Amino acid sequence: MFRSSAAPGLLAVSLLFTTPLAGQDRRQRESVDLNALYRIKTAEFGSAGGNPKSKIEDIAYHLTDRYGPRLTNSPQFRQAANWVVQQLKDWGLANVRMEKWSTPADRPLPSWQCTFFSASMVEPSYQPFIAMPDAWSPATGGSITGPAMLFQLPQSLEELEKIRGKLAGKMLLMSGPAFRLPLPEAPQSHRLTNEELADLTRELTPANPPSPPSSGPPISEALLGKIDEWLKQDRPLALLRSGAEPDFGVPSQDYQGGTALGPGFLNASTAYREPTAILSAEDYNRIARLLARNVPVQLRLEIKTEVDETYKAESFNVIAEIPGVIKPDEVVMAGAHLDSWAYATGATDNAIGCAAAMEAMRLLKSLKLPMDRTVRLALWGGEEEGLLGSRAFVKQHFADRADMRLKPEHEKFSAYFNLDGGSGKIRGIYLRHNEMARPVFEDWFAALKDLTSGTVSIRDAENGITDHLSFDEVGLPAFSFLQDPLDFETRSRHTNMDTFDRIQLPDAEQIAVVLASFLYDAATRPDKLPRKELPAPKRSNTGG
Repeated sequence: MFRSSAAPGLLAVSLLFTTPLAGQDRRQRESVDLNALYRIKTAEFGSAGGNPKSKIEDIAYHLTDRYGPRLTNSPQFRQAANWVVQQLKDWGLANVRMEKWSTPADRPLPSWQCTFFSASMVEPSYQPFIAMPDAWSPATGGSITGPAMLFQLPQSLEELEKIRGKLAGKMLLMSGPAFRLPLPEAPQSHRLTNEELADLTRELTPANPPSPPSSGPPISEALLGKIDEWLKQDRPLALLRSGAEPDFGVPSQDYQGGTALGPGFLNASTAYREPTAILSAEDYNRIARLLARNVPVQLRLEIKTEVDETYKAESFNVIAEIPGVIKPDEVVMAGAHLDSWAYATGATDNAIGCAAAMEAMRLLKSLKLPMDRTVRLALWGGEEEGLLGSRAFVKQHFADRADMRLKPEHEKFSAYFNLDGGSGKIRGIYLRHNEMARPVFEDWFAALKDLTSGTVSIRDAENGITDHLSFDEVGLPAFSFLQDPLDFETRSRHTNMDTFDRIQLPDAEQIAVVLASFLYDAATRPDKLPRKELPAPKRSNTGG
């Protein structure tokens, strides 16, 4: 039932359900402070007829137009972090700091930025390309011109020997022959329907999991090592990739055209790379079709970069807190990754997640809402290179997933909520198979029914590998919100189109209110959130 508020004009103080569910007795439902929720909404949206009070647009501007892109350890990444730290201090948050972590030995992260880029075809006719330099690409040392050549990964040592010595001085098309691009029949932007939300409440059956697309038989590590060794010796002029080939050597079904897509992970095998650029699929395909018909193609490329090796062995996360008043040693966390790829300004991936998380903290701090537990914000570095920042933080504070030896902070941790799904409204939450948290979130969402449908999905997030996994891997309750996809996967994510213009600000304001509400509910709940069983120790692998 709803309890009336002592303060006139305000909503009820708490939402308290005690009715049985499906004819069976059930524990008392979650108590939700509707007075606090009303104040959070009013602080973000403004009162009826009043002016909106949100700071999200200003935060997003600074993280994108002003300081983007934010490639881990780049000058822009550090400038953005310095601005965030000062902003959080100005808002009065406590323990604001840049917490350092060491980069993996096989994945150094030097400070890198591109200061000039140009790519074009000069023969058989001139054409400027839609293209971007690959992150951490070496410079070309001026404008370089050379013949284009299709390259297909050798499947054996015999095939490797046949092309040895033939690639020097060539511009290699590394994605192979021209792809036939799918017709983009689906809407470029999309909001989840009621039917789709209902489907997300059902568990996926593991009977016939989909097989990932494949570009051919797997290549042995030994052969890959030989290819790497040979490329170092043969030294082509440059490497070119198709923007429609983000994974597995096949075109993305979401490819909308005219977009240069980003790469996978930086690793040891790419440390020696030649200058590398990513072309829109249309431009790449024209070159490939010309070569397939034996028409010589000459390309021109110029990449200028600035590289600083000072920071390559370490990076940092930005941390800030609102201390709890009764159980300050117990912690509720929210996070988003501050880093981005360098192809645009990293707006939907993930400046807007950072902006919404910062805004949620600003709301809670400015309203002076007393909370039992400490609420902690973390803006991660190195997410795009394999969840490096969040995994380092979890290892330092909670447990090493390799041995699962728990540190004292592990027991004091309540929950982590992650934002990394673009700027679409929150429509629910992914449980990541933490079924015990379902009734908790259902009750919290019931108080937000004017803002969100509150779908609770047993599945994990479908928007890829992101930082909540670092916590889940050591048995901590960690969740990712279910958001409207908009054009996150079809247009903006990991592309040169990920700019401020892709952000939907009203949606982002809703995200901030929902997150602030969840943080407040978790920080004032009598008990910490329920946990799954502790996982077994696990060897390291990469994320993304």
